[in-house]
Formats: sequence, structure tokens, C-alpha cells
Amino acid sequence: MRSPQTTAAAPTLGHSLKHLAVHLLTPLLMCLGMALAYQGAFHQPEPHHLKVAVVGTSAQAQGLADAVRAKAGPALDVSTLPTREAAEQQLRDRELVGAFLPDARSPELIVAKGGSDTSAMAAEAVFQNVTDKQGVPLAVTDLTTPSKGDPTGQGLFFLLVALSIGSYASVAVIGAAGAALGMRIRALVGLAVSLAVSVIGIVTAGPVFHVVDHDLAAVWALGWLYSAGVIAIGIGLHSFLKRWTTLTMMVLFVMLNFTTSGGIYRPELQNGFFGGLHAFWTGAGFMEGARSILYFDGGAGLGGHVLTLALWLLLGGAVMAGAARYEKRARALAHRTADAAVEAAAEAEEEMEEAVAV
Repeated sequence: MRSPQTTAAAPTLGHSLKHLAVHLLTPLLMCLGMALAYQGAFHQPEPHHLKVAVVGTSAQAQGLADAVRAKAGPALDVSTLPTREAAEQQLRDRELVGAFLPDARSPELIVAKGGSDTSAMAAEAVFQNVTDKQGVPLAVTDLTTPSKGDPTGQGLFFLLVALSIGSYASVAVIGAAGAALGMRIRALVGLAVSLAVSVIGIVTAGPVFHVVDHDLAAVWALGWLYSAGVIAIGIGLHSFLKRWTTLTMMVLFVMLNFTTSGGIYRPELQNGFFGGLHAFWTGAGFMEGARSILYFDGGAGLGGHVLTLALWLLLGGAVMAGAARYEKRARALAHRTADAAVEAAAEAEEEMEEAVAV
């Protein structure tokens, strides 16, 4: 006669609500993090040591520089330069945001909007106050030529967003669907995915929308280097963090990455925390590197930005190497545990046989 089959007891309401609350923790933390990061970085842009210069060797030029410096305080770093040529060179080297040429009838401000349109606007606002008091218009000269499809220079930021989302979203898929694959295989898959992400990015930013209208190969290479670093770090972290990987990637490559990239506001318009991260964060490496290529003829610190991206990729390689060792130890422990269980079962069976024989 068959014994009646038992069914598992239905979970209690309290258990179900606790299970739901644990899973809702991730999106709620994402919401909090995005609110803190974006509002903290962008809510009140103010100049902090914005580098400007007054051009001229006369006592009038020096007096104007002293007056602007005294009124602005730490908001501006005001210097004087002897000639227009010297000012233009510092603007092309991205050592200045704006250079003012005083004149009683036709004052002029020279900027390089390709470096940051918002920073150039801040410099323009400073010297607009000067010329308004003189009762004369301010002429603004931009040394850079914007791309056909990116008149504000902020299209590169949205390219960064596309590359980032394609990269960190792929990490979750590789970690889940590719969990049975070895670390080397996952690394190769990640490299291939980063290639695909970078190609999608440059095709849409280049031929489709003309945000990048020249030097496509160089910008694409930066995008591939950036994407490969993000994916490498994500693949490595997944071995340790599992379901918390997505939240961690959001923190690293959205919350802290977009806000410190300089795509909307550069460090001179941000507080010290986000401005400080700009110096070495990977998104800033891509943004500033692409700007150097497109608007400054490959100068203005391009080598340093490439080095930043390369170091993040090396960091990803180190995290993957650590993850590979961690997984190897975990597999070895699992094998030892399984062998011990088999041995214990065999010993129990032998003891049972002996007991039966007795």
C-alpha cells in the first residue's frame, strides 16, 4: 500500500515579505546612490580655481588681473600673459579655460570650448561682468571647431554612457550564463564583447550622428580600451560578489563614473570629491582623451589619459587573476568535501555490513 505523498509547506506571509524585501534592497540602494551621486556632483556648479588669464604687460592689464583676483577669491586662478600667442598656446595645452584681452572699444575673450563648453561659459560670465561695466560688448573667440553633430561638445558624454551601459550590462550576462566556463574563456568572451560595444559606439557616434567626425580609429581605440577595462573588472568581481556585482558596477561605472568624467562639468565647476576623482577615474580618461584627439590635435595630455585607461584594464586583469585563484580553491574545497562524503558513506556501509554479519 502506498504511503500518501507529502507536499512542502507553503511559505508563511512573513517569510515571503522578508524574501521580497531582501531583493528590493538592490534597486533601493541604486536609487539612493544615483540621487546622492548626481545631485551631489551637479546640483550647484560653482567655479573652483577656474584658470583664466588677462593678456597684456601694461599696468592696466595687471591692475585688472589683480581686481578680478581680489573679487573672485578662490573661485578663479587669475594670471597674466604677455601676448595673445602665449595665451592661445596655453588654451591649446588646456592649461587655461579663458584668456581676456582688455580693450577700451573691443575687448575679446579667447576660449577652447572643445575642452568644456560649461567651463568656457563660466569664464565668459566672469569677463562679461567686466565689459558690462565698461559699456562695451565682449567678443568671444573659440579656438576649437566643434564636430558637425556635436555643437556643445557634450555628445562625447553620451557616447561614454552608451559604452558604459553596454559594458557593465554584459558583465551580468557573462557572469550568469557563462558561470560554467573557465576564467580564460570568460576573459576572451569579455574582450570580444568589448570590441562589439566599441564598434557599436563609434558607428553611432561617427557615421550616424557625426559626434565624432574625424579620427574615428583613434576614438574607437580609446572606446575599446575603456570598455575592456570595465568588463574585465566586472568579470573578476562577479566571482566574489555574485548578485551584488550589478550594484557594485553601478557605483563604479555610473554613479562615480559619469559624475566625474567631465562630460557635463569639469573639476573646476565641481566640489573637491568629484573633482578629485576626475584625475584618475576611467570615464574621465576616455572623455578627456577623446577631447584631446578631436579638438586639440592629439595633444593636451593625451598620453596621460591613455595611461589611465590602460591602468584600469590592468586592474581588471589583476581582479580576474585573483578571481581565477579564488574559484580554483573553491573547486578544490568542493572536491575534497565530496571525496570526504563518499569516504564517509563507504565507511558507514562497511559498518552496516559488519553489523548485519554479526
